[in-house]
Amino acid sequence: MSDPLQLFPGRVFVSTVLEALVTKTTLSGAMARRYLQRAAMAGFLIGIFYVTHYAVVAAFDAVAVGGGAAGDPTTLRPIGRLVGAVVFGFALVFIYWSRSELLTSNMMIVSVGAYHRRTGWGHALRLLGLCYLGNALGGLVVAALLRVSTLTDGPVLAEMVAAVEHKLAYATDGPGGWADLLVRAALCNFCINIAMLLVYNGLIKDDLTKAVVMIASVFVFAFLGLEHSVANTVLFAIVGLEQGIAVGPALGNVGLALLGNYVGGGLLVGFFYAYVNDDRRWLAGRPDRQQQGPGGA
Repeated sequence: MSDPLQLFPGRVFVSTVLEALVTKTTLSGAMARRYLQRAAMAGFLIGIFYVTHYAVVAAFDAVAVGGGAAGDPTTLRPIGRLVGAVVFGFALVFIYWSRSELLTSNMMIVSVGAYHRRTGWGHALRLLGLCYLGNALGGLVVAALLRVSTLTDGPVLAEMVAAVEHKLAYATDGPGGWADLLVRAALCNFCINIAMLLVYNGLIKDDLTKAVVMIASVFVFAFLGLEHSVANTVLFAIVGLEQGIAVGPALGNVGLALLGNYVGGGLLVGFFYAYVNDDRRWLAGRPDRQQQGPGGA
């Protein structure tokens, strides 16, 4: 008979995710305050690295390299976008190894748990709700610190304001903008959670490769301009405290981004890989193979 590890190579991924779910469920229940603190640290890290991303873009944009076809000066802005996206990728590395709690990867984890009936949707929503609250609080702390500093003065703030205007336009442009935002949000969290799948599946043994995978996934979403609900929340908080923001469109953006992120991380990765690696039916009726799979009791 075929080896189940060959037929279902993601069994290790599913088992690892279910073990992580046990820890997260315990933290978000009996130790909710500590769970909020871990989630706040993730939001704080996103805030620091997101500001750095815009600072890098602004720094390269300030470097003139001659005239274009019409004689207008050109800058190194395209290179800045590349470097800034790589820098922002380190946020996921810091979040992973600091054992902080990020909403978008937890969307995948609770979906795998729901598929295998290791958690109910009530508990899953509580976990996700607390995680988002903590992420937002961490981002708000960064925003408050930046408000009393000069770190975002000048070109850096201008880059962030331009990004906010672009993101809010998705919410105000009607159904076309909403669809665009949903697609961008779904692809964003697909990238994030595919990276986490590679980290969790046991095939990558060294930490350097794991870090490269996580950086690459965030690079894709940052460079392409995909939409991350937590990063947007933090960005809106920073710009909002600096000069105000249109609350309605901001809430609309975050709401649609949350939905799209769940589609990309919860459905396209979580449920998909939980199903394709579900070996319970294959093991049924095979006494020599009836070892406990990830979906067992």
